Amino acid sequence: MTTERALMRTRPNILLIMSDDHAARAIGAYGSVVNATPRIDEIARRGARLDSCFCTNAICAPSRASILTGTYSHVNGVLTLAIPMDASQPTFVSRLKEDGYRTGLVGKWHLGHGEAHDPQGFDYWDVLLGQGEYVDPRFRTAAGERTETGYVTDVITDLGIGWLDSQAPDEPWCLLVHHKAPHSPWEPDAKHAGMYADPIPLPDTFDDDYDTRSVAAHHATMRVADYLRRDDLKIDPPEGLSYSDLAAWKYQRFMEDYLAVIASVDDNVGRLIDWLDDRDQFDDTIVIYTSDQGYFIGEHGWFDKRFMYEESLRMPFLISYPRAIAAGTESGEMVANVDFARTLLEAAGVQPDPRMQGRSFWRDLAPGTPEPARDGLYYRYWENDSSDHHVLAHYGLRTERYKIIYFYNDGLGVPGSGPYTYPPEWELYDLANDPDELHNVYHDPAYGEIREQLKRELWQAQAAVGDEPHPRQPAPGPLTVD
Repeated sequence: MTTERALMRTRPNILLIMSDDHAARAIGAYGSVVNATPRIDEIARRGARLDSCFCTNAICAPSRASILTGTYSHVNGVLTLAIPMDASQPTFVSRLKEDGYRTGLVGKWHLGHGEAHDPQGFDYWDVLLGQGEYVDPRFRTAAGERTETGYVTDVITDLGIGWLDSQAPDEPWCLLVHHKAPHSPWEPDAKHAGMYADPIPLPDTFDDDYDTRSVAAHHATMRVADYLRRDDLKIDPPEGLSYSDLAAWKYQRFMEDYLAVIASVDDNVGRLIDWLDDRDQFDDTIVIYTSDQGYFIGEHGWFDKRFMYEESLRMPFLISYPRAIAAGTESGEMVANVDFARTLLEAAGVQPDPRMQGRSFWRDLAPGTPEPARDGLYYRYWENDSSDHHVLAHYGLRTERYKIIYFYNDGLGVPGSGPYTYPPEWELYDLANDPDELHNVYHDPAYGEIREQLKRELWQAQAAVGDEPHPRQPAPGPLTVD
């Protein structure tokens, strides 16, 4: 790029790459001991790694709606997987488009189809039908539906690069590349199948017995040992295995394929980085890699997500923009998926829609005085005892040290919820002394004062974002008015 052109570039391009169910523990930049992700790690090496990025509802469609709209689930209406998004809502993409950006989306949408639910605010969109297929995936555009030949991660990247090739070099653009992988059932391509055939170590909490936990942990149908199906594993286990050996065998099979599909994502992230480098656009582009939520990869014996526990709650978030973010930056500030919209709009110099919630964390990373830091994260999972994994409805507050969770265990007619109601229960974790969340100390007298303070803060956090407590939630003691 010539110096003259570099000076002309005042607004960054934005490339947001998002996978589905990619646990931070399976990324090299986050210290993975189970796999390598050199091209994803390159974003952190040339930019920043955020270590405390969390979602506000750990399930695919609701998290995607919160990322796009910058609002909590009760505001954007996407409470559960059963509720499609009203796509006419303001998003960070629609605001960018209104302010002169060219906007594109390829890959997973997962927020419904039809006139009211197809993507809006995009100059170009080409999205998977529903969950999508790994091989020969079906796509939908405004012109109709079709099948693409090939492996889904490669095809999505091809579509994204094709759109980038069509853009004028000096007009800012925003492209969302949303991968299906590594969502189940995991189907590696031929290039990556068998990469992780060597034994993969079990997590330290794999044999968690949920002692001290509420009924929710016992009730969920997410144990690798019991609930990974042949459809997921694609092969029957050897005969005669003990329960513990069968659990370890299933974990190995699951992780072999899970990590192999991530390897394809990593290669394709590299293709996008190389496209930018080859055209001298990397320095002019905000490049982000994230996932729609976290994922249990054997911790507590589980697979899947949904719970407010750390492995499900925590999202990977790597970002580079050499013009403003120093290479090798590490940030421990607490951020949330509802913060992404305001952050990207601030980076682009575009005003957010007034309904957008959250805070911009742009100046946590780039020059300038940061907005006041988060002192806690409000979380709510709305589905109750649904047919997928039977996780019970709950909400809670995570602070830097503590996490309090209220399992109200009643879907109150929310679509996607099961028909049953269970007695409500509380959990409290001291993350400094118990980072693996093995010991619920809610009933420990030593934590009585902090427990009651956290219950008051939870009530305040609900009010601050416009949510309402469940009718069963007892009112805390007198609230402190700021």
